[in-house]
Formats: sequence, structure tokens, C-alpha cells
Amino acid sequence: MANATVNIIGENNRLIAAPVLEASGLRISFSMYSKGLARSEHTVMQSVALKSFAGEIHAIVGSSGSGKSLLAHAILGILPANAKMSGRILYHGDELAPARQEACRGHKIMLIPQSVAFLDPLMRVGRQVVGTIGSRELQRAAFRRYSLADDVGRMYPFQLSGGMARRVLVSTALMGEPDLIVADEPTPGLSEGLAEETMRWFRELADGGASILLITHDLELAMKHADRITVFYAGYTVETAPASDYAAGRDALRHPYTKALIDALPQNGFKPISGTQPYACKAPDGCPFAERCYMRTDECAGDVGMRELRGGEVRCVNAD
Repeated sequence: MANATVNIIGENNRLIAAPVLEASGLRISFSMYSKGLARSEHTVMQSVALKSFAGEIHAIVGSSGSGKSLLAHAILGILPANAKMSGRILYHGDELAPARQEACRGHKIMLIPQSVAFLDPLMRVGRQVVGTIGSRELQRAAFRRYSLADDVGRMYPFQLSGGMARRVLVSTALMGEPDLIVADEPTPGLSEGLAEETMRWFRELADGGASILLITHDLELAMKHADRITVFYAGYTVETAPASDYAAGRDALRHPYTKALIDALPQNGFKPISGTQPYACKAPDGCPFAERCYMRTDECAGDVGMRELRGGEVRCVNAD
């Protein structure tokens, strides 16, 4: 574990060090051109705030379009050229500026991407996994760990099945000694056994002092393996709380949307709520969930920020 002032206690009473990564007021927009070359700005991440600590698995949960993968790309500095970002991202307390992102990317900060499109179609996958910091021995060991035969390293991406490609992507993070791993949907396409093995490996890295930022749509996976869970909605963070609060049920949670997520789980009867998540660029002023919320008041249309509540954080003026 890194030498830092311990300031929170995670699941199973494990001590967690000071933030490895901290994002505050994160906002991302894209420049778009429409008919007649009219230029406009589309904001797709409105206000994201979170901290990821050494020694923990911090899950980011949300539906498609909520901004989860954008967060990963912002941390790694791989947003497209037409993206504009404001707010702050700190890494070990210092600004994660482009030059620092480039120096840390693929070494101290590792990305396990969601899409196999990140693999170079013209390069054998073994060479891609080795990269600039790995070795053939490490690559072979990683492939054995994920039940990939030695000859897979000589294949090109088009020759891989979906599950094989996913395991190749996960293997890349074994090449260095990262203290921050951003895992963007790392388990889809894996068998249940390999998915569990992947999560056990993340736990080993976290126990060794790394910070694991697990981006997933699978709330049950997060509840089972994470220490803390942050929920995204329409480009906003709406709640961060210990995973044990989610496992305890809706009464232990704070935000109406996270309560609705728990109600919608199979074991809770798939209880639905009316409406749909708005596009982030069309979210209403104030609370993005207000139009679907049974607790809505006039205050919800105002400036609603994150606040501390009962050992977590929530973006809601009426939560108690």
C-alpha cells in the first residue's frame, strides 16, 4: 500500500490510502457540425466527481449513455480531437495534464478497454500485449492464466472469438506494475469462471495497493466485488456509497435513482419506474432525475451538487 494518510476504511475493514485519482466538476462536450456547416457544442458529461483510492475496487455503474466510458478516455487522455473537457483530474494529488498522461499511460495507468477495436488489426496480438514494457515470458504467463493457448499470440485480432479477444485485452494489464487500472467492462464475453478469476485478480492488485476503477453496467457484479460504487445518470454522478449499502437494500441508499436500480434487480421483482434516462445534452436544469422522481420538489430545478450523507455522497436535495 502506498505511503499516504489513511482516511477511509473499505469493505472488510481494509484500510484504504489517500486518493490515487480524483475527478471534480468534470464536464465533456463535443463540437458537432450540422447541415450548412453550423457548429454546435453537445455536452455529454455534465458534472462528474469521484475519488479512487489505493487498495480498493471502485465500481462505476450506469446505463448506456451515462458517461462511464468517457470517464475512462478522459483519464487516459484519449478523447477525440473534437472533445472539450473542463474540470480537474488529479493523479496522486497533482494535475493529470496531457504530458503526464502520456508518460503514465500503459505503465502506471493501464486501460482495459471495452471494445476490441482497440486492438491493431495488422499486428499479431502477442506483440500487442507485450507492448513497450512487457516481455514474451509475461505475455505467455498471462495467456496461460486466461486459458489462451501459446499459438494465440501469433494470431491477428480477426482470428479471435469475442471471448478470446476480451481475454487478450485483460492480459495487457499484466505487463506493467500499474497503481491505477481503468477496467472498462472487462468481463462480458468471459465464462463465469474466467469472470470470477478476473475479479479475483483485480482484488489481488487492490490488496497490493493498486486502485481499480471498474466500469460496468452490472450492478450485481459491482455489489459482489467492489468496495465502493458510484452511480452515473445522464452524465452526472448521483451517488457514491460503500458496496455494502447497495447490498443492504434500498433503505440504506440515498438517491431515488439508486433505490430504483436496486428495486429493478431480479431478486427484487424487476420493479420498473416510468420514463427513460435523457441524453446528457438534453438533461433538465438541476437534478437530471427530477422528471422521473417521486420526491421531486421545486428545489430540484436549482443548483444540485454532491453532498456528504450517511457515509456516502449524493446529488439530491431531498435525500435523508
